[in-house]
Amino acid sequence: MNMPQGNRIDITRPRVVLCGLRGGSGKTAATIGVIAALRKRGVSVAPFKKGPDYIDPQWLSLAAERPCRNLDSFFMRREQILQSVANTSDAKDVAIIEGNRGLFDGMDETGTYSTADLALQLNSPVILVIDCTKTTRTAAAMALGCKALNPDLMIRGVILNQIACDRQEKIIRAAVENEAGTPVIGSIRRLKDFVFPERNLGLNPPGEHGAAQTVLDRLREAVEAGVNLDEIRTIADSAPLLCAPLPPKETMLRDEQTTVRIGVIRDEAFHFYYPENLEMLQMRGAKIVEVNALHDYALPSIDALYIGGGFPERFAEALTDNAMFRYCLRREIDAGLPVLAECGGLIYLSESIDDGQNTHPMAGVFPVAFRVSKRPEGHGYTIVKVDRANPFFPMGAELRGHEFRYSAVQTCRHDMTQSAFQMQRGFGFDGERDGLLYKNCLASFCHHHALSHSSWADGLVNQAWLHRRRMYNQSLV
Repeated sequence: MNMPQGNRIDITRPRVVLCGLRGGSGKTAATIGVIAALRKRGVSVAPFKKGPDYIDPQWLSLAAERPCRNLDSFFMRREQILQSVANTSDAKDVAIIEGNRGLFDGMDETGTYSTADLALQLNSPVILVIDCTKTTRTAAAMALGCKALNPDLMIRGVILNQIACDRQEKIIRAAVENEAGTPVIGSIRRLKDFVFPERNLGLNPPGEHGAAQTVLDRLREAVEAGVNLDEIRTIADSAPLLCAPLPPKETMLRDEQTTVRIGVIRDEAFHFYYPENLEMLQMRGAKIVEVNALHDYALPSIDALYIGGGFPERFAEALTDNAMFRYCLRREIDAGLPVLAECGGLIYLSESIDDGQNTHPMAGVFPVAFRVSKRPEGHGYTIVKVDRANPFFPMGAELRGHEFRYSAVQTCRHDMTQSAFQMQRGFGFDGERDGLLYKNCLASFCHHHALSHSSWADGLVNQAWLHRRRMYNQSLV
């Protein structure tokens, strides 16, 4: 168990990293199946996803029946990563951490911020998920190469994925165990009549799937049929003691009279939120009020609004049809409501989006129009420097996050010299700038993780307090 020792937490909880050798190798499906199978056995699982990702964690959360958290050393310090694992996996039987991309793939040739780097930081054993499509003995070379590239990694097992027949499995199992010296702890057969729906280089969100539980059941059954779950538990149990510093004490205000109300648009179109972002707002005295841009006709009584990312282009017609909500939102922003918007939220605050067939009016806050592109218009880690006065972030602050979108700027009449952010890494709005400003509204293509800079939560909560005070003073006039 995790026990406080002075100013640290000793993490003794079992943990294991499941990773692939490339993106699209089936590691997410395998991880979902493993978690679902463990849950059926009554094992409590704390799920984690390496990297900046919103959709995979939704599937992992569904399988584990508890929220999944992201771990990434690009926007989290090592002590924050350790604290997240310590706090989230407390009283859980096992922590399952899904990697991203290939095991050693990072932002440079040395694999900085890779899954391997995270596994080393967590001192965690690793299980390789190898896609065996049209492969036999070469799978042993893959496993052997991973072990040789960094001997410090604790690669403790292999799961053979996309196995076509008994003969293929027998050959690969013997080669991996005899020549790579790594035990094969199971295999997952190719599901010929099953397609895990993907879009834009990733999975469809479970909320859009329509039969998410059926997907979980099918993946669980595939794992149960061929993977040794007891061996996964044994490997996780072998994780060495890990010491995490105690997190700073935060006082959470719960009195309704001493809290501000921050709206969060959470619906089918907008659902990309890091749990830590919302928790940090609550720790600073905010009450989260969920808002639905598709079905609500007006904003509730709130002091500020946070609009995360999602797929507004897929629900553009429904967003357009809810004209009353768009009107109310624009009216409140004109009246000074503080709004922080990311990616999909920025698109929603624009004039319109063209999905290739129709042009759909949006909220009309910013004089920008977008179109859906066939290729990514921004993809990867971002670093922005705050170099313009704005309601939320101090001048000179450096914010880390990521961007991933298929929306391109069609027309823009916004003066980008008056935007808030200078791009240090990433594309942003035009390769140089990001962060559109209008009154107390700031919208950017960058998804920010609250742990990358304390000003993220402080700025939104402070603006909420200021807006509440303004509204109170106006009511006295």
